[in-house]
Amino acid sequence: MANTDSPDKIEFAGDYNLSNIILQNHEGEAVDIKAIVIELNIYEGITKNAMSGTLVVVDTQNVISKLPIIGQERLIFKLATPGAHESTHIVDASEKTGHPFHVYKLTGRKQLGEGKLAYTLHFASREFMRNLRTRVNGAYNDKIDTIVAQIFADQKGIDSRKIITTEETRNSDKVVIPNMRPLNAISMLAKKALSGKSKKGAGYYFYETTKGYHFRSFESMCVEQGNTPRIAKQVFRYMPMNIKDETIEGDKISHDYTSVETYKFINNFHDTAANQALGTYGHRVITYNIFDKSFATTDYNYHDEFLETKHTNEGPAITSSPVDFDNAAVSEYPESRVSLQPTTQFLHNEETGSFGIDVKDDGITEASRIAQRNMIMAGTTLQLVVKGQSFLESGDKIDFQLRSIDEKNEDGLDDPQYSGAYIITKIRHKVTMDDYVMVLECVKDSILTEFEPSDTFTAEPLRDGPIIQDLAEEDQNNASYLDD
Repeated sequence: MANTDSPDKIEFAGDYNLSNIILQNHEGEAVDIKAIVIELNIYEGITKNAMSGTLVVVDTQNVISKLPIIGQERLIFKLATPGAHESTHIVDASEKTGHPFHVYKLTGRKQLGEGKLAYTLHFASREFMRNLRTRVNGAYNDKIDTIVAQIFADQKGIDSRKIITTEETRNSDKVVIPNMRPLNAISMLAKKALSGKSKKGAGYYFYETTKGYHFRSFESMCVEQGNTPRIAKQVFRYMPMNIKDETIEGDKISHDYTSVETYKFINNFHDTAANQALGTYGHRVITYNIFDKSFATTDYNYHDEFLETKHTNEGPAITSSPVDFDNAAVSEYPESRVSLQPTTQFLHNEETGSFGIDVKDDGITEASRIAQRNMIMAGTTLQLVVKGQSFLESGDKIDFQLRSIDEKNEDGLDDPQYSGAYIITKIRHKVTMDDYVMVLECVKDSILTEFEPSDTFTAEPLRDGPIIQDLAEEDQNNASYLDD
């Protein structure tokens, strides 16, 4: 149940303050629908350019017809953890100080009985709706983070009034944006951006959280400005039911906030077949210049390049042990994936006209970025259900402590492979009449400690080579078998 008696004091983990939920139509007429809302969901993620959400409504006031609801309404509310600082612990969609959401459709209309109607309202940030109505046309010559900020604020672009936090890019770009939706244009620029934290990083992410917009690299989610590991914003632990957690004897509310209700791994590092095909471990990039017909070949090795990029943890996700009879590690097969990359692109500007401009991206940089992005998207992905904590946002670093199930684990050690630092990639804020929980999707691209590799392939070959058998000989052997 929401906290109404003591708005400045947390009564229990999952407690929350929720203001009136105002639905305002295109004429400015407003109605408070909080009493008929049974569930509020807000979604954010580092791959989402804008926040979205749903309201599940059991309508006993005939709001759907009286207002009426036509998909052009604004949604106004505030959600916060009791007693928390407003600047960091609040979801503000208020009229004056915040940024109302925009309702864009109604689904699931169902008659539940006389005078009772159920339906779901879908809403999104203003920027999402604005993006559908505008196009960006123009030539830019500046640092990529500056171009992004221009499109974000430009009246012909997103025209946003929200806070945007940007990480400075080290590369400038001459780019023409030809009639693209603003958010699509920014996503294109994000893939080209290079961070000062890592030359070979996986590019940038442009996304919205409850605290505003962000344009930043994955490396900045892992490390601080001085390249020291970021401190986890929250530590979560999962304790098996048969093991007593000594911390519960202290502050129960704090204990409940750090305890994981349920968890599951959506995918993990162990799909080596998919990762080899994607070039995550080994990758060959052939760069070519279409004007002078020159080309160069660069091989990427996951283990060689691991220390050149920033990661969630210190240990590589895979071992460098040999994987076949030729005693080569999985990262020593660059032909797992072969990519072609032009070193020039057609851009039109005053200096070059319609001729190509050297983009100066070498093959190893491109291969490293492809590999790291694969590891982020296909690495160990963890889903946690925890009590709602409005200060957490996508892009935050958390620490997950999972007790090892080894029977010999008398010291209560954490699982070394699945515990460790993770980056939050998605959040679902789920508010019901009784509780506020968060469904976190988190990813890590590395493990706590490096595997100890072996020197040789452990399997012993049965022979020096294959046995090549003539078909007639095989038929003769089969005939002898039948005679027996």
